[in-house]
Amino acid sequence: METEKIILGIDPGTTIMGFGIISVTRGKMEMISIHELILKKYPNHETKLKYIFERTLSLIDEFHPDEVALEAPFFGKNVQSMLKLGRAQGVAMAASLYRDVPITEYSPKKIKMAITGNGNASKEQVAAMLQNLLNLKEFPTKYLDATDGLAVAVCHHFNSGNAVSDKSYSGWESFLRQNPDRAR
Repeated sequence: METEKIILGIDPGTTIMGFGIISVTRGKMEMISIHELILKKYPNHETKLKYIFERTLSLIDEFHPDEVALEAPFFGKNVQSMLKLGRAQGVAMAASLYRDVPITEYSPKKIKMAITGNGNASKEQVAAMLQNLLNLKEFPTKYLDATDGLAVAVCHHFNSGNAVSDKSYSGWESFLRQNPDRAR
C-alpha cells in the first residue's frame, strides 16, 4: 500500500496569506491546491487574524494535512510590521496546533535555497522553479504569495526526515517546552 503525506504550506501575511498544499507519494510531489486569502479588504488587524485562524482551520479540515509548514517572519526595520506579521504567523500556528497537526517553521532564505539553490532568489524565480518541479504548465494564480505558500510545503518535503528545519513542534506542550518565554 502506498503511503501518502499531505503538506500544507503557509506564507502568513496581513495583506495576503498564501497557501499551497502538496501530496507526496513514494517521494513524488503533486500539487493539490494553491490559493490566497486576501485580507486587505478587512477593516482592522483583529478581524484579519480571525480570518487567518478560520481559513487555516478550514484548510486543515478540508485537506487533512499530515504536517503544516510556515514561513517564519523575517527581520525588518519596521517593528510594527514585524509585530503584525508575527501575530499572523502565530494565529496560523495556533490553528494547526488546535487540530493537532505538527508544524515546522522555515526562514525565507532557507525556503528559497531549497527551491532554487539561491537564498536570495526572487519570488518570480521561486515560482518558475516550482512550476518546473511540479510539472505544471502554468500556475492557477497570479499572486506570488500563493506560490510562496506552495514553496514552503515543497521546502518542507525536501527537508523531511532531516533535522535542518528552523523549528518544529508536535503540539502545544512541545511548543511551550521550546519557547518558555512565550508561555507568560
